[in-house]
Amino acid sequence: MAAETMTAEDLKEYCKDKLARFKIPTHIEFRRELPKSIVGKVLKRVLIAEEEKGER
Repeated sequence: MAAETMTAEDLKEYCKDKLARFKIPTHIEFRRELPKSIVGKVLKRVLIAEEEKGER
């Protein structure tokens, strides 16, 4: 299945065959890109702040 057509439910279904039940994500969010620092690390604090504000 192409990544462009995959839904959250498709991804969860795929995970059911590969992961233990408690490891399957309950929330899936698709993004074109993640916020990164100058050195290329993902800025988790930005993601957390967006979640707290209710953005995305």
